[in-house]
Amino acid sequence: MLRKVEGIVIRTIDYGETNKIVNLFTREMGKIGVMARGAKKPQSRLTSVSQMFIYGHFLVQTGTGLGTLQQGEIINSFRGLREDLEKSAYSAYIVELTDKLTEEKKTNPFLFELLYQTLNYINEGMDLEILTYIYEMKMLNIAGIYPKLDGCVHCSKTQGKFAFSIREGGFICHRCFHIDPNLIQISPATLKLLRLFYYFDLHRLGKISVKDTTKKELKTVISSLYDEYSGLNLKSKRFLTQLDRFKP
Repeated sequence: MLRKVEGIVIRTIDYGETNKIVNLFTREMGKIGVMARGAKKPQSRLTSVSQMFIYGHFLVQTGTGLGTLQQGEIINSFRGLREDLEKSAYSAYIVELTDKLTEEKKTNPFLFELLYQTLNYINEGMDLEILTYIYEMKMLNIAGIYPKLDGCVHCSKTQGKFAFSIREGGFICHRCFHIDPNLIQISPATLKLLRLFYYFDLHRLGKISVKDTTKKELKTVISSLYDEYSGLNLKSKRFLTQLDRFKP
């Protein structure tokens, strides 16, 4: 069956001397794998449309197994994501996280829009770390992680000083600090941003300025949640960690 889909290339694997297996995250069908025959040949009409991060319309032959990519039309090449090391590294993490957390052929138009908008913002030069934290927070539910962010995870109170408990899975107020000796101390700004990133619409994102100390707290909480509950070990995440060591 031939289908035209709107999609983003999230993974490519060389197959033989001339072919590629391409994973697309599509608006209409969710994640699908297709064979792009001859895509490694420079003169092939599939070469340009089967590169990482390409956003376009794709004509695919679908069946019970691996589909076949017949042709593609680029809407946005996101060329900047492949040519800038930092943008490329953060984008690779975003798409690998998407790939690992989503099931084949499970439609999710909200996630498709989130992925597109995040890559678009990265391409435009917005804060890479903040965009990544927002994406990670919005992917928590898809990873089966449901943090309590609307009050204390133990007593449900909404007033007071708060920290974050990875073990308990949410904010914990000063009255209940004794519950978890390994809680993570966070500032009011970090608390507010964690809640904001989890709930708000990414389309409403404007210019946002976050202190380095707040970014560090955000990273500690979010990374700890994924480390504790997701079971993921992503190559792109390890590369980002190495990249951070070279930052001033």
